[in-house]
Amino acid sequence: MAAVYDASMTSQPIDLAARLDDDHRSVLELVPVDLLDLSDIDKTRTGVEALLATIPRPDFPPGLTIEDVFVPGFDGDVDGDAEDDADRGPDVMVRVYRPAELPAGAPALFWIHGGGLVLGSVDMDDAECARRATDLGCLVASVEYRRAPEHRFPVPLQDCYAGLTWLASNSERLGIDAGRIVVGGASAGGGLAASLALMARDKGGPSIAFQLLVYPMLDHRNVTHSSYEIVDPRVWNRDANVAGWAAYLGSSQPREVSPWASPAVASDLAGLPPAYINVGQFDLFLDEDVAYALALQRAGVPVELHVYPGAFHGSNSMVAHAPVSVRWRHDEDAALTAALHSTG
Repeated sequence: MAAVYDASMTSQPIDLAARLDDDHRSVLELVPVDLLDLSDIDKTRTGVEALLATIPRPDFPPGLTIEDVFVPGFDGDVDGDAEDDADRGPDVMVRVYRPAELPAGAPALFWIHGGGLVLGSVDMDDAECARRATDLGCLVASVEYRRAPEHRFPVPLQDCYAGLTWLASNSERLGIDAGRIVVGGASAGGGLAASLALMARDKGGPSIAFQLLVYPMLDHRNVTHSSYEIVDPRVWNRDANVAGWAAYLGSSQPREVSPWASPAVASDLAGLPPAYINVGQFDLFLDEDVAYALALQRAGVPVELHVYPGAFHGSNSMVAHAPVSVRWRHDEDAALTAALHSTG
């Protein structure tokens, strides 16, 4: 992809609260202003985890089984036939959600949680993974990848690849169709999902049928208009994004960053699985997500793009009752259902 024009001289910060409707503004006002201050990542993790702990555990659907499986770590072998495990990474935890009476040969969703590459865990997506498994009739596998800055690129991506490899290679035992595995994620998880699609293509597998990229974090350069416009500390903002990328790539970032780390810099997107990308109007990632969708389209990859008016980063779940969030969820479920249950 061509270099992105640096919009720093022509972009002005958006007064987010003044642009939101009453529903979105009232929820935003409840968010602590220091919640996403990544100047001290450990402190921020503690604060985020404490906030998440106040959310009641979901009531899981009847018959749904949830199992944490520890799968072999990334072995660094391109061909997948390494003779020993000397260079294999540590085991990776994958949380598997299986709805009641899942038919043999069912599809699967391999899910990657968000958190700016430094925050988050599989726990935060329990309710949504359980809902999707039940409502969409699929097995869901959510990967607990190691986070930056303790584990920089490529470690988090390697953990995701190890989880996907396990899912595909154990498809018969799990009772799923290895040809109908969808990879998805939100925010940093969406960026890792895009990276995983590139990695799987370049390594010759596992096969991915579709990629669901929910406001994905794709571009380490932070030079688009929207990357300068969103500075409100209560949402994922420019300062947090710069800190997240620095943690992932290292404070002294290399001159050339791998497209496996930052998919927006990829020069070749041909041969990737079809994609569905959605993002809000007031999201830091708006411009890079739209640019990636256009680049996929130009590379001959089928892509569907949705930009939702009046939505900010994460508002589809934070303000779930808002009409735009209801439509967002309906559209996303429809796209997932079509991808998961396609026989083509």
